[in-house]
Amino acid sequence: MDGDFRTEFVREPAALKQHPALVLNADYRPLSYYPLSLWPWQEAVKAAWLNRVDIVAEYDTFVRSPSTRIRIPSVVVLKDYVKPQKRVAFTRFNLFLRDEFACQYCGARGDLTFDHVVPRASGGITSWENVVAACSPCNLRKGSNSLRRAGMNLRKPPRAPGAEELRNMGRRFPPNHLHESWMDYLYWDAELEA
Repeated sequence: MDGDFRTEFVREPAALKQHPALVLNADYRPLSYYPLSLWPWQEAVKAAWLNRVDIVAEYDTFVRSPSTRIRIPSVVVLKDYVKPQKRVAFTRFNLFLRDEFACQYCGARGDLTFDHVVPRASGGITSWENVVAACSPCNLRKGSNSLRRAGMNLRKPPRAPGAEELRNMGRRFPPNHLHESWMDYLYWDAELEA
């Protein structure tokens, strides 16, 4: 046997890893905008094969088995509607998304952490209404002081976001890569500018 045995029968072309499928709910809206609802091409092909999704757009690339040749899906639509969650989980990511990835004291972007408006040392709790995104310099400047004592102001008061509000916020931050076949399905329901 020559050394090509493994490469002949066990191969995963690197190019195929870069063909994710945009997953739309039965109403043709993405399941989520941020992070964008994407499946690896293998999941999309499997779901199509099991008749769980309809394929609405495809890449020019094919995958082959001994008896079948299939174009890789780029956009799939679920056949059954998935009801969006109403409750928003209190996570660091959702907090940053609510605050538009900006420090709520100075507006800086990047190097973000979170800060308790009413410090925990003063009885402040970890909740939507008391935690904001903050850059490291502002967080250090405020320390465990109150806003008044630190001489700082919030850009907007913290509050719990609704699920739809957070989904709409996510639409403002598209991922680095958007395939052209996805564009018609991502922002078709956005309000047009005059």
